[in-house]
Amino acid sequence: MEKYTPGRIEKKWQEVWQGAGIYQAEDFSAKPKFYCLVEFPYPSGAGLHVGHVRSWSAMDAYSRKKRMEGFNVLFPMGWDAFGLPAENYAIKMGVHPSKVVPQNIARFKKQCQSLGLSFDWSREIDTTSPAYYKWTQWIFVKLFEKGLAYQDEVLVNWCPSCRTNLADEEIIDGGKHERCGQMTERRPQKQWLLRITRYGDRLLEDLKDLDYSRKIALQQINWIGRKQWVDIVYPVEGTGESLTVSTTRPETNFGATFVVVAPEHPLLDSENNLVPLDYRKAVGEYLSLSQNKSELERISAGRQKTGVFTGLYCFNRLSEKRLPIWVADFVLSGVGTGAVVGVPAHDIRDFEFAQSFGLPVIRVVTGPDGDESAIKERQQVWEGEGKIINSGFLDGLETPAGWQTITDYLEKNGWGRRTVRYHLRDWIFSRQHYWGEPIPIIHCGSCGPVPVPEDQLPVELPYLERYQPSQSGQSPLSGVESWVNTTCPKCGHPAKRETDTMPNWAGSNWYFIRYCDSRNDQEIADRKKTDYWLPVDLYQGGFEHTTLHLLYSRFIHKFLFDIGAVSSPEPYQKRRSHGVVLGPDGRKMSKSFGNVINPDEIVERYGADTLRLYEMFVGPFDQMVVWNTNGVAGIYRFLGRVWDLVENHLSSKGQASALDRRQIKHLLASLVSKVTADLDAMRFNTAVSAMMEFINEAQGLESGLEVEDWRTFLKVLAPFAPHLTEELWQRLGGERSDFHSIHLEKWPVFEEADLKMDSVTVIVQVNGKIRGRLELPSEEAGNQSSVEPRARGLGALARYLSGQEVKKTIFVSGKLINFVV
Repeated sequence: MEKYTPGRIEKKWQEVWQGAGIYQAEDFSAKPKFYCLVEFPYPSGAGLHVGHVRSWSAMDAYSRKKRMEGFNVLFPMGWDAFGLPAENYAIKMGVHPSKVVPQNIARFKKQCQSLGLSFDWSREIDTTSPAYYKWTQWIFVKLFEKGLAYQDEVLVNWCPSCRTNLADEEIIDGGKHERCGQMTERRPQKQWLLRITRYGDRLLEDLKDLDYSRKIALQQINWIGRKQWVDIVYPVEGTGESLTVSTTRPETNFGATFVVVAPEHPLLDSENNLVPLDYRKAVGEYLSLSQNKSELERISAGRQKTGVFTGLYCFNRLSEKRLPIWVADFVLSGVGTGAVVGVPAHDIRDFEFAQSFGLPVIRVVTGPDGDESAIKERQQVWEGEGKIINSGFLDGLETPAGWQTITDYLEKNGWGRRTVRYHLRDWIFSRQHYWGEPIPIIHCGSCGPVPVPEDQLPVELPYLERYQPSQSGQSPLSGVESWVNTTCPKCGHPAKRETDTMPNWAGSNWYFIRYCDSRNDQEIADRKKTDYWLPVDLYQGGFEHTTLHLLYSRFIHKFLFDIGAVSSPEPYQKRRSHGVVLGPDGRKMSKSFGNVINPDEIVERYGADTLRLYEMFVGPFDQMVVWNTNGVAGIYRFLGRVWDLVENHLSSKGQASALDRRQIKHLLASLVSKVTADLDAMRFNTAVSAMMEFINEAQGLESGLEVEDWRTFLKVLAPFAPHLTEELWQRLGGERSDFHSIHLEKWPVFEEADLKMDSVTVIVQVNGKIRGRLELPSEEAGNQSSVEPRARGLGALARYLSGQEVKKTIFVSGKLINFVV
């Protein structure tokens, strides 16, 4: 009998499938459409990792089942190849990005094909292709024309090592750049921004109509951060000025003992000279120290609070008390009004600040225990709801009622007003680097910023020998006079091109649209095609992208919907995420730890089907898992058993008893039912487990399985192990003499009557340890003479009984049989 040899069959079938084009989606098919999207990767020099394989293998299985169920499936792939990672890798390797990126793409694609992934390669995209980024630039022009793209001087995160500005989301661990690990600085610089905040309500409200897993939806809600605030106006003594302070807890205002402003607050502007002379030096020194701290560093938990008294006081018209105004870096200029009122009895952060500088603490809300005593320790601070005390006309009210009462009072007297604010901020959309999409704007001394006319797009990225970041922080493009100098498309006068490029995220904001019509050179995509394919039915990717990328692409899609470029207001109907794969030592895979698993080596030794099946079996798809090479070997043995059983069937066909046939039909119906439900619910690990259990049972009934039984089983296994099942399907003869792929077969169905077979499960033990199970008709399960030969025939028992003397057989009718050896 021929041995299972993955290396002999897998490449053969990959070439056959590609040549036959069996995975190409059909525009406007009469079949129901299903658009399954996985996040396209940045093609790094390291090649694919097992995290890619886990996600893509699972979604490949999902897509294959959908095809077999009669859907017209779009399952595309492309490359997110612009941005800082590619540029840094090129600098490290000493090879121009325009050369190294295509090399990396070629390697990634070859690896994808070696895994037998059923991507529709006819729709492949590359974000660095001018034919693609022409439309990325077109989107920017449309945003600019609608007032959603603008320039402003903002505080940016500057990485001295990479010499680039970073979005807040790229800063981790209290101020480090997520990619290079170096500490960042803060500095002002003119940048392009997108007004994503104008879409805040829609991004939030429309979540209710989408099928996002709960933790993903919660991430979106928290990042948008819509809150009801109350702005209270405080007169600043002796200046004729006023200070607007934002709070979400106005009902605690009688407990306010100080006000804190951010270092960037205009009250401290040296040109205003509002800070008394005796305090200006200390305030100025503190402002200088604060400039180089990232926002994450400033607000990090447990950090010692710092600050300086400004010498200024404001007047609280509610409590009729003077409140000292301090400056402290834990207050951010972009949150609220950049000024907060300190209520230390009911806010931990305020309490820590008050303790550091000896400021009063006044309790104005009691907790559930009704305690009204003074608050002296951190653990006494009560931040929840309760009854209001020491607050004049609010005394005795519960805090929710107090919120309404005090806000109405403030608005009636003109001392404050309700307002809605968001954690979400306008998106910094420019980088001072080379490897990115040029921003299609021309700066004219007379006309100001002018968009490049559509018929002049794309603005192609020029080839630069020296593309490394400049020490000044300007883009390397700024030194290319022949490219920078141009004429204004509006007035014809000399003008200059924008030299900033777009961020890593630009090409991924809309790539799912381009898959619908990837070769169109007249428009972003044919409207009829996007009407047919969009929205994406299932989008699967990493949990780390559930805020930024997901929000950015939802925003861009909504904008394109508003201008009539697409017909759906949301890009993705359903979103799920997968857990990461840790190294064998339980740590994140890293070259420095020496625990990186190379998928190529696994494919070479065990075959692609083994790697795919293992990554789906290793644990629940949405949870973190630890790599175990022994588990890989176990999957390889399982596939070998499947091979041997089918091969054995081809060489020796037996006949089954009536009871065997009933049992086989029941096992197959149960298997089809279980795997169908598990695949729909993305429970890949339990689906694989069900197939393993079937094979265990089938070994005991091997002579009774007919060719149709094996065909049914192979159809169920096909989405998970496409190469092995294709080979065995052809060996079984399929249903035609010419080639007809198992992956074009119909998904199996089952009879409800076969599921309801009157049967019981008999546990099979050896020396008291469970070694298998038998699913038997109830009348047979009670008869030892029927159960014992079936139990001995279980393939799983062979290694425990072979060469052993069975000294005693214990049988419990309808429950278990135990062989004592």
